[in-house]
Amino acid sequence: MKTLRKIRKNAKALSPVVASIILIAVTVAVSIAVAAWMGALTVGFMGSSSVNINNIAFQGLSDADDNTIALSLKNTGTNTVTIATVRVNNVIFTTTPATLSMASGDASNLIVDA
Repeated sequence: MKTLRKIRKNAKALSPVVASIILIAVTVAVSIAVAAWMGALTVGFMGSSSVNINNIAFQGLSDADDNTIALSLKNTGTNTVTIATVRVNNVIFTTTPATLSMASGDASNLIVDA
């Protein structure tokens, strides 16, 4: 009889421990879910900037001074992109138009005077 009472006492004492473990596990699971949701929400609010070069056309002779490079560009990001300068090997080249702004999804041409 005494051993049966001890087992019963221990079984009752085990219940709060199991409940505590379950509460901790649920808390951790909910915090992971909230962190994942907030991460996805943050990425959704952040924009990206990306310009792809669709085509390049070189015009002129190799030893001439009036060569041009025609660039066909597309903004594939989510933000508006403004191209103010074209720099190659730390040399700034003039462009036509001088400043080019493209909204998300826009395509445009840029002429670089080489």
